[in-house]
Amino acid sequence: MMAPIELRHLRTLAALAEAGSLSAAASRLHLTQSALSHQVKTLETHYGTALFERKSHPLRLSPAGERLVRLAREVNQLLEAAEQDVARLVKGDAGQLRIAVECHTCFDWLMPSMDAFRERWPEVELDLVSGFHPDPVALLPQASADLVIVSETKRQRGVAFHPLFRFEIFALLAKDHPLTAKKWLAPEDFARETLITYPVPESMIDLIRYRLAPVGIHPPRRTTELTVAILQLVASRRGIAALPGWSVHGYIERGYVAARRIGKGGLWSNLYAATLEARARLAYMRDFLATVQRVSFASLPEIVPIAGKRASSGARSKGRRRRP
Repeated sequence: MMAPIELRHLRTLAALAEAGSLSAAASRLHLTQSALSHQVKTLETHYGTALFERKSHPLRLSPAGERLVRLAREVNQLLEAAEQDVARLVKGDAGQLRIAVECHTCFDWLMPSMDAFRERWPEVELDLVSGFHPDPVALLPQASADLVIVSETKRQRGVAFHPLFRFEIFALLAKDHPLTAKKWLAPEDFARETLITYPVPESMIDLIRYRLAPVGIHPPRRTTELTVAILQLVASRRGIAALPGWSVHGYIERGYVAARRIGKGGLWSNLYAATLEARARLAYMRDFLATVQRVSFASLPEIVPIAGKRASSGARSKGRRRRP
C-alpha cells in the first residue's frame, strides 16, 4: 500500500492544474516529465482512478483530480501561512520592499501579486520606485530598490536573478490591415509602418533589438504611456504595435485588434526578478517571489515557465524559445 499522500504530490497536482500540461508543470517544478508522470501514476494507482484525461489540451482534470487539487490548494495555503508565521517569530516581520520595473509604463500585471503579498505581509512597506531607469539593476547596490523586474540577466557581483515566466510578443494590427492576410510577419513587413510603443529607448524594445535593427530596418515611432492608448491608435490605423500576448489577450479575444506572430516561430521574451543575494534570503522576499509566480500563472494567459532556470547569480541567459 502506498504511503499517505505527500506534500510533493500536492504541489505536483496544483502545478498541473495551473500549468495545463505535463511538460509545463514539470518545467515549473524543475522535474523531468517522466518523474512527474511517475508521481501522477503512483497516485492514480493508489486511488484506483485517473486524475486527468491524458489526451486533453489543455489538461482536463477528472472529478477525483479536481477534488485532490482543491485539497492541494487548501494545504498549500495553510503551509505557506504557517511558514510565514514561523519566519516572523524567528526573524521579525518588518521591512521594506521597493520594486522597480524595467518598463515603468507596463507594470499592471504586477499589481495582483502586490495585493496578494500585502494581505500576507501587512507589516512590510511595499512600494514602486517611480521613473524610468535605463539600468534598473544598478539601483540594487545603491539601495534605491530592493527588487527589480528585468527581461534579461547580466552578471553582476552580489546580484541574484530569479526566473518568473516566459511569454510571446505579438504584432498588433487594425482588423482590416492588409498584413492580417499573413500568418506571421517578417522584419520587412514593419519597414513602411509606424511603430507605436511605450516611451522607452529602442534598446529596450525586443522587436527592434532582435528583429528589426539587425537587418537595418528602423520604422518611425509614435509613443504613448498607456496600453489602451496604443491599442486605440492601432485600431484607428495609425500604426502597428508589438506587445506581450497576456497584456492584450482580452482585446484580441473581443476582436478589437488583430494579432500575428512575429516570425514563424514567434518572438519570445523572459521576465526575471533581480535582488541582492543577501536580501534574497529574507523570508518576506522569498514569499514575494513565490507569490509573483503563483499569481501570474493563475491570472496571466499564455505564459510558460522559463525552462530549466533556477535563481542564478547573473549568468547571462537568453532562454529557450518554444511554443506554449
